[in-house]
Amino acid sequence: MSSICPFAGATTGGGVCPVKSDKSNTGVCPAKSDKSISGVCPVTGKDHGSKLKESGDHGEEKGTDPRVVPAKCPFGYDSNTFKLGPLSCIVCQALLHESSKCKPCAHKFCKACISRFKDCPLCGADIEGIEPDAELQALVDRFIDGHARIKRSHAAGDVEAADGKNKVIYEDVSMERGAFLVQQAMRAFRARNIESAKSRLTMCADDIREELKSSEDNLDLCSQLGAVLGMLGDCCRTLGDVPAAITYYEESAEFLSKPPAKDLELVHTLSVSLNKIGDLRYYDGDLQSARNYYARSLDVRRNAVKEHSAVASQVIDLATSLAKVADVDRNLGNESTAVEGFEEAIRCLEKLKLDSEQTTLEQRRLSVLDFLHNQLADK
Repeated sequence: MSSICPFAGATTGGGVCPVKSDKSNTGVCPAKSDKSISGVCPVTGKDHGSKLKESGDHGEEKGTDPRVVPAKCPFGYDSNTFKLGPLSCIVCQALLHESSKCKPCAHKFCKACISRFKDCPLCGADIEGIEPDAELQALVDRFIDGHARIKRSHAAGDVEAADGKNKVIYEDVSMERGAFLVQQAMRAFRARNIESAKSRLTMCADDIREELKSSEDNLDLCSQLGAVLGMLGDCCRTLGDVPAAITYYEESAEFLSKPPAKDLELVHTLSVSLNKIGDLRYYDGDLQSARNYYARSLDVRRNAVKEHSAVASQVIDLATSLAKVADVDRNLGNESTAVEGFEEAIRCLEKLKLDSEQTTLEQRRLSVLDFLHNQLADK
């Protein structure tokens, strides 16, 4: 799943991005996969941690309305820390999904999480059986339904109630609902609780669709929905539901194509969604369809490099797309076209000069170069 948090610009409490993940090196053929840029707030491309630290060390800032009451979430979820609450599963560290109780110890986990154990992860007791806990799950569902719904509804000066007394204005209970749901989904996905991740992302997508009904031209909402739909595609792909994955990726690409192609993270996400459809078509044997999607991704990346030729990650992405298209051309019998594509990709990467501290990008560059040279050696 992509590490992109589509709500990074909307989070409260200093703008901290709730979704951060480390890039893993899987050894996958660079012509068959794309790796998301990680380690920063993926929509803004910035690290807001220092901003949060500055604002958090000075008590009340000037201009803060004393009548505004910062709401405290009783379950321990807030904008600045993402600690576990009592409604979380200790295995996946996300909110409980299909809450289940171990017998006889009665400890509670997500059904998908506890089903992988023979002994209770908390107490070590033998698990003799698992039964659903509908009452606890209902509490979790009510919590999600009401989360972050208390909003500031008045301007700072509009605080006089009808009886002349000051009216208290409540801030958000916690981080924005969308960011919260994505954070929970990412935790569940990393712990292989895919159904839980899919459930949270579906809620998030439904929320955005509802907002889009009254604001169809809101490009921020379009980009957020596109990113969430791409994550849903990842969930379906992991579950082996290829038709559903393709549907989500196609819809993701549709929404991500609406905003202007200025934000490099969104451009990257769009091109990755197109490549993932190409991958699924490729493995299904539909080479011509795969090439069409790879070519669309290549066009997106060519345009990005024209505007941002100094951004190393964009150049590596371009070379990867060239390799994908060339690989399909070879399988379709277009050898000369394939060789041209491989050679263009090599030229792109050989011209790319990286600083000594850009070790991760250098590893990517060398990996793709190695693949390309091997392809030309096989011609």
